[in-house]
Amino acid sequence: MIRELRTEDLHQAVTIWYSASVRAHSFIPEEFWSSQKEAMINVYLPNSKSWVYEVNSQIMGFIAYYDGFIPAIFVSPEAQSQGIGKELLTFLKNKHNQLSLAVYVENEKAHKFYLREGFVDSGLKTCEHTGHKEMLMLWTPET
Repeated sequence: MIRELRTEDLHQAVTIWYSASVRAHSFIPEEFWSSQKEAMINVYLPNSKSWVYEVNSQIMGFIAYYDGFIPAIFVSPEAQSQGIGKELLTFLKNKHNQLSLAVYVENEKAHKFYLREGFVDSGLKTCEHTGHKEMLMLWTPET
């Protein structure tokens, strides 16, 4: 079930974000992700509209939306490759006519996932926090 993120979900969502980030981004030191936990709890998630994917009262993943942009979509490592990310993206696609996101170029698995989900590459940028290249991606409904 997909539902809105509640304040009491923040720590569980950040735990998922952290473990999935460390696993998917081996090219970025783990210390960076640790240094961002408080900002995720106190700034990023509270300032985005976010939803969780919940099974038996357990959050398995979440997606955040901010002004046309998806700043975060993360699935617990043990629940990946089960369609949860696809369901979260579909949920947002049904609410919006255009979505954009950025994915680290080195995260080939995620980049391929977004391509399969109908996103197209729209440019490169350098992440201001890590210095790594990110691919900007855009989705619009097929006409």
